[in-house]
Amino acid sequence: MSSMTQYLRTRFMPHIWCPGCGHGIVLSGLLRAIDALGLEKNDIVIVSGIGCSSRLQGYVDFHTMHTLHGRALAFATGVKFGRPELKIIVPMGDGDALAIGGNHFIHAARRNIDLTAIVMNNNIYGMTGGQFSPMTDTGKKATTAPDGTIDRPFDTVSIATAAGATFIARTTTYHVHQMIQILKKAIVHRGFSVVEILSQCPTYYGRKNNAGSAVDMMNWFKDNTYKLGTKTAEEAGEMKALGIFIEKDEPEYCDRYKTIIQKVGSP
Repeated sequence: MSSMTQYLRTRFMPHIWCPGCGHGIVLSGLLRAIDALGLEKNDIVIVSGIGCSSRLQGYVDFHTMHTLHGRALAFATGVKFGRPELKIIVPMGDGDALAIGGNHFIHAARRNIDLTAIVMNNNIYGMTGGQFSPMTDTGKKATTAPDGTIDRPFDTVSIATAAGATFIARTTTYHVHQMIQILKKAIVHRGFSVVEILSQCPTYYGRKNNAGSAVDMMNWFKDNTYKLGTKTAEEAGEMKALGIFIEKDEPEYCDRYKTIIQKVGSP
């Protein structure tokens, strides 16, 4: 495997993520997936919004766009329409993707446009002070819920499935080898791909909820997840399944749009 530094804007290192944050592991996994696929740097565009996760695009030596909070998928859609031959990867946080960005998320899935959406789920708004997000479990504490949130959390896989995404997977920062293999498949999939990656935030979520160190939180991922298909719902209880939930071929949006252009342009 070649050196990962070729994919980094090393002048911006060291990064500004908190010690123990899982997002650096996601960055490493993504770069290793890209390297394994042998993709050219000029063939990749990384589009991000605002948040801890959105710092990722600033560190990579690809074409990049740093856009508005929750609007990364909208900008990415525009890039894909203009340059459909490029691989568009959209790293987002849980709030960025499924709170303010939720409407863009479901419609990108509905259209089945060829984008790879990476939802880096750390259960919190980390950059703005530790507010609870749509992924924060009921009863967990945050700066905006000092006695525990009463909101029910979203499930990324369920939302993506209902909205029509054609590749849906979940992994964690503990399961790095699985992460790389899933990201490889997501990037080459022709259609809307969603990869949820459970990522630890020891600074805000961990401290507020007595979750321990970053290592403790990663061990929690190990102990509270299971390989998809190895447990029944009754056996799993509140444990989360990891793996590829959906992988199917359906017409991609830009391809269908081409047929309209050809139809209109024909005599």
